Amino acid sequence: MKAVIITIGDELLIGQTIDTNSSWIGAELSKLGFDVHCIVSVHDRREDILSTLQEVLGKADVALITGGLGPTSDDITKPTLCEFFNTKLVLNNEVLKMIEEMMTRRNIPMNENNRKQAEVPESCRVIKNARGTAPGMWFEKDGTIFISMPGVPYEMKYMMTEYVLPGLKQFFTSQIIIHKNIMVYGISESNLAEILTDFEKGLPKNIKLAYLPSLGVIKLRLTGTDVNYGELQKDINNKVSELYEAIPQFIYGEDEDALEKCVGDLLRSKKQTVCSAESCTGGNIASLITGIPGCSDYFKGSVVAYANSAKSGILGIPKELISRHGAVSMEVVSKMAENTRKIFGTDYCIATSGIAGPGGGTDTKPVGLAWLAVSSRTGVIAEQIISGTDRHTNIQRFSFAALNLLRKQILNS
Repeated sequence: MKAVIITIGDELLIGQTIDTNSSWIGAELSKLGFDVHCIVSVHDRREDILSTLQEVLGKADVALITGGLGPTSDDITKPTLCEFFNTKLVLNNEVLKMIEEMMTRRNIPMNENNRKQAEVPESCRVIKNARGTAPGMWFEKDGTIFISMPGVPYEMKYMMTEYVLPGLKQFFTSQIIIHKNIMVYGISESNLAEILTDFEKGLPKNIKLAYLPSLGVIKLRLTGTDVNYGELQKDINNKVSELYEAIPQFIYGEDEDALEKCVGDLLRSKKQTVCSAESCTGGNIASLITGIPGCSDYFKGSVVAYANSAKSGILGIPKELISRHGAVSMEVVSKMAENTRKIFGTDYCIATSGIAGPGGGTDTKPVGLAWLAVSSRTGVIAEQIISGTDRHTNIQRFSFAALNLLRKQILNS
């Protein structure tokens, strides 16, 4: 079953509004067994909308359209749909009543623009909108179902959840699609692919593997299709077990697990605590950790000691140690981790010191170099990482590498 997503609005094309609707719709359609063939964004222009609808007609089973249904004159989707489906706008009294009741509840006076929103193409099946004033519309033509919805995300999601997805499920005999993500860190994509060569060769025809890398984290996505949910789930689970056997040292989680959440879960399960001493990451590690609800169970605090004076004055790093080895060194970052752990009285401390860039590098210590350390009651481990020259990317990579170093230390303790 093939689906197409069409978003309408000049604001999407000029970058004024980020299109979050398409990714959400695509994920929901995939769960029903649809193959999302393409996502198209078009201008609020009659001719552009018409040509896009014509291109889809008869070539896709479903076309989901969002945007252009507001009360203002620049929202032209409804009259354009009337032209495409050779129909006319008529006043829908049920929709009008819903709009009037909503405006009354909000203590907003009705005007002609609000009333016009109750006009819908005569040939469509109306989709109720309990979250806003613009109704959705369901059309069928030449083997393609066209469904038009407002672009406001919470209105669109309401319609999809309450009406559209159940309606499509009834209309089509769905093929089952299951996605399973395995989250990996600490290996390059090319090396990972080499290790998994035999694994990929052994995949059945109905299960495919995709590599989705991002800042050192690699999402391995298994996608399976079948008409029997139980059998497909069993096959996917077997392949997940094979991945755990093949690369156990690199897997940190599943589905959409964040590295910082998995580290937090480990700490909570062991009733252990952590703090951080950050230089080059500027508090980003603490921000990642505290972005997880319930982190107060295991996170005690952080010191951002950016300047050397802060390292020596607050963390007690001897000035001669910094002078001898430099702030970006195994010796200094190890001392940062050790001293800060004692200050907070935690089981672990993550420390970072590096050159995020784009300036500040030397021949011996280039931009993208960082030293990371984790202190525990059994000692300190440190490792070096070399990234690129983009500051934001480096900060993220340093942070993830430090969290992964902590993860491995917790597992080995």
